[in-house]
Amino acid sequence: MHLETRVLVTGGAGFLGSHLCERLLKQGASVICVDNYFTGTRRNIDGLLDHHRFELIRHDVTFPLYVEVDQIYNLACPASPIHYQHDPVQTTKTSVHGAINMLGLAKRLRAKILQASTSEVYGDPSVHPQTEGYWGHVNPIGPRSCYDEGKRCAETLFFDYWRQHKLRIKVARIFNTYGPRMHPNDGRVVSNFIVQALLGRDITIFGDGLQTRSFCYVDDLIDGLTRLMNTADEMTGPVNIGNPTEFTMLELAAQVIELTGSRSRIVHRPRPQDDPRQRRPDISKADDLLGWAPQTALRDGLIRTIAYFENLLKDDAIRPFIAQEQSAEA
Repeated sequence: MHLETRVLVTGGAGFLGSHLCERLLKQGASVICVDNYFTGTRRNIDGLLDHHRFELIRHDVTFPLYVEVDQIYNLACPASPIHYQHDPVQTTKTSVHGAINMLGLAKRLRAKILQASTSEVYGDPSVHPQTEGYWGHVNPIGPRSCYDEGKRCAETLFFDYWRQHKLRIKVARIFNTYGPRMHPNDGRVVSNFIVQALLGRDITIFGDGLQTRSFCYVDDLIDGLTRLMNTADEMTGPVNIGNPTEFTMLELAAQVIELTGSRSRIVHRPRPQDDPRQRRPDISKADDLLGWAPQTALRDGLIRTIAYFENLLKDDAIRPFIAQEQSAEA
């Protein structure tokens, strides 16, 4: 990356965004981090605030933003079921209005722009593993649709701007990602299982626990995003970025219990509406076009993530805000 490259990261104080900002600074970019702190936190970017090439702006992407940059990574949107279902109308607005505003900015600046889309565009898939050519099986009026359909509409907007305005777009479909800086109350299985295990609480599994997910460590995911951004202009995507190694919820819970040395029990609760039974990416496109594949085994990534949460739980200012009862959804 050229030293003068100026990069905007929306959602930059969030889990993925903070890791991306850190990676871009290491690559020599000047970074503008934009976040409204709905799910992001300044704690995630504390180590970057004094960097001479880092700038922080508190802003909601549903409103226009005027800055001068060469590249835009659009990550702004709550990504866990608990958070995006808290205010579903705002979730849809963030995906759709946020995409419109960032695409408009990219058009004005003739900047390259990457959309952080999601495996949720595939819904509860009837094709396994999921390829980028699969159009999905999504309930448009269910409790998850604010996120699923919001992200699908954002993809539509990106490709219409590409066709109509020749905008240089990149679309990444992100599968389940985990690692340090996950929100402890985000309702995602990795963070919830770890927090529950460390606190000696029951580990809650929805349904029979045989539903599967594929977990990608955050460092691998960020590597995939930056590789996609820096491909030739004709490479638009969408490209699946995720780990193709599949685990059941029971297997994940067993690993977390073993690695934490916890005595937590596994308890089962009813499976939520529209919760996918299977989720695994076909990453042959990422392999062919980006030379990318995840490098971190689940066990190694869990060890690093557990260490992060152990330190987080030692903070007396944070511990009271961790929900007494967590409900994990993948």
